[in-house]
Amino acid sequence: MSLDNLISVNLSDEEVKTIEDALTAIDTVLKGKTVNLTPEDRQIYGRLGNRTENWITKVVGYMDQKPEITPMYINVPELKKDYETRKKLMPILNQFASLKESIDDTTVLLGNDIYNFALAYYRNMKLVSRENVPGTTEIYKDLAAQFPSRPSAVPEESEVSISD
Repeated sequence: MSLDNLISVNLSDEEVKTIEDALTAIDTVLKGKTVNLTPEDRQIYGRLGNRTENWITKVVGYMDQKPEITPMYINVPELKKDYETRKKLMPILNQFASLKESIDDTTVLLGNDIYNFALAYYRNMKLVSRENVPGTTEIYKDLAAQFPSRPSAVPEESEVSISD
């Protein structure tokens, strides 16, 4: 029986190092400029949707056109700094989200392939240990521990009688 190999990819050590170096460089640039919110904080502070983003762009535009009617209690330089920084970060965030999705999907398929190959090996050990192939019973018992709710099909040595 052949197993379906859902994906076949390889990353060289050099490619992994390049990715790690790039992530380290990004982390270095962003250090002290980003924050980590708690799950509770994420519920308190909402995300801007497209409609709200467009509205905010209008507000900023009107502030630029008519600065004399902008309330004095609004820190316009800070607002503009936040606005511009967010505009710069959003494309980067979208690229990261796309990369994360691709990496997640790839690791799902790799995990599925790995699990199916491992399960095929386990089933083979189960079969050959029942046939008393030397050296396979202990391997099967060790691997069977992954499935504790299922009783072992291989009898313990003390359970085997000579008359069997």
